[in-house]
Amino acid sequence: MSSALAATLRPCTTSLSYRSLARCSRLSFARRHYSDDKAPPSSEEPAQEPLKDAPPAEPSADPALAKAQAEAADLLGRLRYLQADFLNLQRNSAREREKTRDFAITNFAADLLETVDVLSMALKSVPESALSSPDPSDASSEAPAPESSPSQPPAKTAEEHLRELYTGVEITQRQLLQTLFKYHVKPFDPTGDQFDPNRHEALYQAPIPGKTPGTVIDCQKIGYTIRDRILRAAQVGVAQESQS
Repeated sequence: MSSALAATLRPCTTSLSYRSLARCSRLSFARRHYSDDKAPPSSEEPAQEPLKDAPPAEPSADPALAKAQAEAADLLGRLRYLQADFLNLQRNSAREREKTRDFAITNFAADLLETVDVLSMALKSVPESALSSPDPSDASSEAPAPESSPSQPPAKTAEEHLRELYTGVEITQRQLLQTLFKYHVKPFDPTGDQFDPNRHEALYQAPIPGKTPGTVIDCQKIGYTIRDRILRAAQVGVAQESQS
């Protein structure tokens, strides 16, 4: 009886399995078909904007920190002011040292100018005729000089002594001027220049025809400068307007 029941149920089971497979295949196909179709985008949904980074929240102000920052800024300003003041002091000190070095001999050089003037007057006091060499024809006409012994040098005439003295004074004056020039002391002769009260000292005025009034016509003492300063003003005579 059992074998007959099993034989009866076998065809039913087989038919049920075929039906189940067919149903499953139809469901899977419909499911696949639905998944392949893409749904059109809905126009009613608004587009989502990208999120922007929100600004960071400001930290809460700390009174102690603000006070410390203010004190630091004040101290920094004072430090910069002191630094600038110190640099200005250094520059001024260096400038003063240069002036002291450049003009340290001002008083000494001014005293030496009197010696230069004396030497100049000594040279001007000798006429040019006394410095010229004697003419050989004039020397032959003069009386013969006394013979000198071999042990003694030949006697010199007064003119020769004068020329030697003049040469020695001239060399001394030249050496003194070169020494002053080494320390930036230079002479200047303003003859022919326009009168400048900052550089010239007027001793007299005279009407000179053909000369512009205010022109230096004579220099009694030449002036001297030390670098860019006037060491001594030149003593001059100035032309004035002629009375018509």
